[in-house]
Amino acid sequence: MEQRYDINTKIKFKTGVYQLNDNSNFDFQLNRVINWDGGRYEDVAKISHRIHNSKDWKRELIALGDKAMSEHRIENAIGYYRMSEFFMYDGDSDKKKYYKYATDMFYEYFADFFTGDTPVVTKYSVPYENICLPVMRVKPNTESKGIILLHGGNDSYFEEFFFPMLYLRENGYEVYMFEGPGQGGVVRLQNKHFTHEWEKPVKTILNYFNLDDVTVIGASLGGYLAPRAAAFDTRIKRVVAWSVFPCFMDIIMGDMPTAVQKLLNVLIKLKCRAVINAIFKIASKKEPSIDWGLKHGCYAYEAKDAYEYAKKLMLYDLTPIAYKITQDILILGANQDHFINYKMVGKEINMMKNVRSLTFRLFTDKEQAQNHCNCGNTKLVFDTICNWIEMCNITYRRD
Repeated sequence: MEQRYDINTKIKFKTGVYQLNDNSNFDFQLNRVINWDGGRYEDVAKISHRIHNSKDWKRELIALGDKAMSEHRIENAIGYYRMSEFFMYDGDSDKKKYYKYATDMFYEYFADFFTGDTPVVTKYSVPYENICLPVMRVKPNTESKGIILLHGGNDSYFEEFFFPMLYLRENGYEVYMFEGPGQGGVVRLQNKHFTHEWEKPVKTILNYFNLDDVTVIGASLGGYLAPRAAAFDTRIKRVVAWSVFPCFMDIIMGDMPTAVQKLLNVLIKLKCRAVINAIFKIASKKEPSIDWGLKHGCYAYEAKDAYEYAKKLMLYDLTPIAYKITQDILILGANQDHFINYKMVGKEINMMKNVRSLTFRLFTDKEQAQNHCNCGNTKLVFDTICNWIEMCNITYRRD
């Protein structure tokens, strides 16, 4: 592949939220393809109505990638191939194949950022337990305004935060972006599954680079992971929870009737494995998003079945450790998030009794930022984060 991204191109984020599919999760992920992963609206819109299940998703996204490659649109092809893997189930031989294909293409296409006497981006492999955590590091050309540690969530690839990382650099920040257990290549290539004790990989990164006075930004599930890490490490001074995320099980059951939520909690406490598995089996047959969510969850969290998956998700709860969080915290929500009801922020705010300060910012459809992780308006999100960090720093200087 001879084509490469022009390193001198000014960073420009796409803006917009599109109605592409009747299924809320497929609809969001198609928007994600466009806004975060290098896809084109005109390509995605043509095939969006053909997607009704995971097989459709795989077929149509691979076809888009093949077409983009045939037309030498490398950046589009990377996005389509990468996201074609998203709804493939564990055990599908194409899952790792297309992940590796897209990732290898990514580093070849963006190679100029990683090469030269003074590369813009430096990549590291940081030893962690029995594996290595991949890290990208950028430094600003001007005097640094501070250090940011950036990571994703439940189903992210850190390459899709490449431009946000570079944008933070443009705004004067030194950034360390990493993938932890359960994420990206760490789970796909190194078989390291999620841990709710996110302070462990974060501590490893902070120790390796000898970092202090850090702002940590965690996207989606990172809205739990980043505050969790901060509760156990005072080198983190500021926390951006890029999603309302007080408790994973609350979010999973958020749209269920109260009676059903209470029943599931009782069944879990009584260890009714067969009943819980039967309930989720029926739900998976009716709803493709539940089917994918359960199978992806069992894969990423190394669970044998729905019951074990639910038990593991109960560990992802800020309630027992929220009192330990003493930093400044910014929580970002979205008023039409298909996955998380932003009104859960009340529970999260009430448990943060010892934080230095707490700011909640709700993004809306008026700003084209109403969807999960506000992917319809990424620039607005990172401008908000940068402004918040600067205000925190002013407060510290006054002290």
